[in-house]
Amino acid sequence: MQHARGRRRATGPASEPRVPEAFSSDRPRDAQREARRRRGPFRQVTDFAAASGVGQKAGVALAATGLLLTVTVPATSPVMATGEQGSTSAAFASPAQPEVSAEAAAKVDFSRTSVSTQGDPDGKLKQLLSAQSAGSISREASAGSLGSPLETLVKSSPFGYRVSPITGGVGEFHRGQDFAAQCGTSVFAAASGTVTFAGWHPYGGGNRVVIDHGNGLETTYNHLSSFSVQVGQKVTRGDVVALSGTTGASTGCHLHFEVMVNGEVVDPTGWL
Repeated sequence: MQHARGRRRATGPASEPRVPEAFSSDRPRDAQREARRRRGPFRQVTDFAAASGVGQKAGVALAATGLLLTVTVPATSPVMATGEQGSTSAAFASPAQPEVSAEAAAKVDFSRTSVSTQGDPDGKLKQLLSAQSAGSISREASAGSLGSPLETLVKSSPFGYRVSPITGGVGEFHRGQDFAAQCGTSVFAAASGTVTFAGWHPYGGGNRVVIDHGNGLETTYNHLSSFSVQVGQKVTRGDVVALSGTTGASTGCHLHFEVMVNGEVVDPTGWL
């Protein structure tokens, strides 16, 4: 039959009530849930600290303070896990250290060879000269071992064969490296050593100073206007030993700088 508001009223017998279905209250649970619940937060923190390598005592202290920490343990060695389900333990095995033994009367020497850097050029030169004779030192090894004889190095006439500026002859052998410098410019010792000559050079060098650095290495400073050292005097790298000039066989103010190895001149630029 049709209701006034458009709803249809049931004319048949009422339907039977729906029978509620029975659900089991047993659900699958984590096998370790009850064990963890019984342990409590305090025990859980201490167990975690002991397993992660922090230590049981440290874990007790953390648990007592109530702090919540996240610990990351880097695995640098194999991890061993137990086969029991739900419980895992890690063992971080440290590599075995080699056993070192010595007799009771043995003497252990901890000395090492001297170490030098570019900040210690005198040490570098001393090490070079003590290890081998100056004649066997390579150009690569000797580079930078001598200090600058002038505050500013301006190369003029190089080492080797050249046209003589005095005679104009071809094939003159120039025994050193010339550096342009006004007369009266300070000349410095290229390295520590002993002055073996300070005076007039009879073969064109004018006022000349020679410093012996040991083991066959010498430096000479030529055409000086004056010098302030004497034979036998000890000098240190950077000491002012003379003033540049134009004495001897010279055409103008400059410094003629020589490096001698076992009495033979070599290219000074290989040592500066």
